[in-house]
Amino acid sequence: MDHLFRRKRLGLLKPLLSLSLVFASFLMIHKLKLAEKDGLGVKHARDADWCGAGCFSFKKGEVKPAVGGSDAPVLHEELDPLRGLNGTPASWDAQVLNCSEDASVKSQDWFRRLDPRFHQFVLHRHCRYFPMLINHPEKCTDGDVHLLMVVKSVIEQHDRREAVRKTWGKEQTIDGKKIKTLFLLGSPTTGKDTKNLQKLIEYEDRIYGDILQWDFMDTFFNLTLKEVNFLKWFGIYCSGVQFIFKGDDDVFVNTHNLLELIGFRVEERQDADLFVGDTISKAIPIRNRQSKYYIPKELYDKPYPPYVGGGGFLMSSSLARRLFVVSEAQELYPIDDVFLGMCLQKLRLAPQMHPGFRTFGITRRRVSPMNSEPCFYKNLIVVHKLSAVELLRMWSVVRGEDLVCAHRTSG
Repeated sequence: MDHLFRRKRLGLLKPLLSLSLVFASFLMIHKLKLAEKDGLGVKHARDADWCGAGCFSFKKGEVKPAVGGSDAPVLHEELDPLRGLNGTPASWDAQVLNCSEDASVKSQDWFRRLDPRFHQFVLHRHCRYFPMLINHPEKCTDGDVHLLMVVKSVIEQHDRREAVRKTWGKEQTIDGKKIKTLFLLGSPTTGKDTKNLQKLIEYEDRIYGDILQWDFMDTFFNLTLKEVNFLKWFGIYCSGVQFIFKGDDDVFVNTHNLLELIGFRVEERQDADLFVGDTISKAIPIRNRQSKYYIPKELYDKPYPPYVGGGGFLMSSSLARRLFVVSEAQELYPIDDVFLGMCLQKLRLAPQMHPGFRTFGITRRRVSPMNSEPCFYKNLIVVHKLSAVELLRMWSVVRGEDLVCAHRTSG
């Protein structure tokens, strides 16, 4: 009887998921209409046909113009010609999906021994830059942007993006310092309701205008693609920004403390090579096959260079431009945090450790009450990780006038 009940539940799951997507669609459409009615400055973008599984990353095909802040195709935006210096293109130039596998690798002994889970990554890791489905070339054109908040997300995590927008990712000006926000997304993975998910993300972007989306699947191994595609995008459209905070959509960021850190480094003239976070040194590849971070010996067999936990880190604009240059000659690696460490090593730089960045929680024991103590959040810069509900609640408490803490640490 129990097995019949389980089968019945599985049979109900698919229609329930479809209904939930329909409901979510209505909610997003309702939000869009409210935003337009209230005059929130929604810009009407050209509707783009969803390029589905038939032109996924490793296929060939023309791509429609990206949805963005202009009715003209983003790839032909008229931009400042100075942005084309040092080899950086004047606009996004990856227009055609053309990523065939590197067949020469298959004949090599190490590839034959390689864990099959890494075959597709290795066969296609020469593919770096992908067409944009959603672009905002206008993001940094309305004056000097002091800090760009760049957040890695996936389409389904709408609640996390909403929480970030209402808290540390709110676009605002603090003490004359302008803060802008962008979310980095790929396309839905195979097996998901790609058409509905894509329409939802396009509605969301029409409301907020803060999403960059590329036409590669949003998978763990493709996080490095977000790094290299963003670094290239930044050099084209936002090179005048002074600082970049890059983080996940499930972190808490104390914006005030982050700006204080930037101000201190500028005052001490330590900002040119600024790359600061929760530094990991003397790490080696994980060989446990069950681990998310498993790396076989055939792929990498030496210690990692120093790198920062990807939950959140701060870097200067000038360093970001140099990272892009060296990244083009650096072979892609399936762990994005380590990949950036490899790029820093090529520049003969190392990330700087700061105690205010806690990308593994305030303590590594998740059940510790310290991880939910507001006074720690008030004195730190980045804490990973929180759900959307936890982020909203902690933000409200930390910013509340009723919170009294014994002292404030400095770093």
